[in-house]
Amino acid sequence: MKGTQPHRILVVDDDKAIRDSMSEFLQLSGYEPSMATSAEEALTFIQQQATDIIITDIMMDGMSGLELTRRVNQDHDIGVIVMTGYSDDYSYEEAISSGASDFVFKPIRFEELVLRIRRVLRERQLARERKEMLAKLETLAITDGLTRLYNSRYFYNQLKIETDRSSRYDHPLALMLLDIDFFKRYNDAYGHLEGDKVLIKIGKIIQSSLRKMDSAYRYGGEEFTIILPETSAEEAVSVAPRIQVGLKKTRFRPAGGKPVRITMSIGVTEYCPGESISTFVQRADRAMYVSKNNGRNRISSLFAKNCS
Repeated sequence: MKGTQPHRILVVDDDKAIRDSMSEFLQLSGYEPSMATSAEEALTFIQQQATDIIITDIMMDGMSGLELTRRVNQDHDIGVIVMTGYSDDYSYEEAISSGASDFVFKPIRFEELVLRIRRVLRERQLARERKEMLAKLETLAITDGLTRLYNSRYFYNQLKIETDRSSRYDHPLALMLLDIDFFKRYNDAYGHLEGDKVLIKIGKIIQSSLRKMDSAYRYGGEEFTIILPETSAEEAVSVAPRIQVGLKKTRFRPAGGKPVRITMSIGVTEYCPGESISTFVQRADRAMYVSKNNGRNRISSLFAKNCS
């Protein structure tokens, strides 16, 4: 059971006697049964009502139970138990290949059916938990644990995808590299724990400054990168000040110290079709160092030579 909410079971059979007897037994067993007289009625029902398991006969007028099973398996996350008579020309393999969770013969032994329902519910719960765990692991694999931005490994994967797309569709692609000014001095003065707090807050400022199409990454240490698809370097230079404005509005308050203002030096460049990813990234890095060398807390852009 899901807390105090009983599992919802939909019985699909064109035989009223079977529907009524199964409904009564399922209710006595602690489930919440509903009835449908055809596969078509069942499909309409599950569009409107949450359902945990469908128990369907194979032989019905109109759409068969196997076709219903295929449709449910394709469009819904619902377990299906298929019923068939001993004399019907259907096999366990056919039912399972159609997406059924289990297969039972008529006449139904209700005690056996309940055991099968419990098993299907348990297997589906385990499958959901496994899927959630894999999704969390996948997120961890591509996410920086401190800032919750994407990590550098995922950055290179996505940059390859975006450079290929830029070349294929002849769309501009901009890259921004950002470095916190005097971050080592801050760490030395207040400790790495306070430094981590700065990184976390800056990660949030960067994320809140992005457009929907952009993606941000912690590149390493106090460096961050932003990929800006379908964006020229000139357009990217107009996006960068959002981050600086966010930093300007924020005061960092290290434990035992006065409020401190943090700034970033930003470099921007645009992809030149055919160049290597390393060349592209290195140019963004050089642009960032132009900002550093010109006094920090500024935005600089560099373009590839001889890029048409």
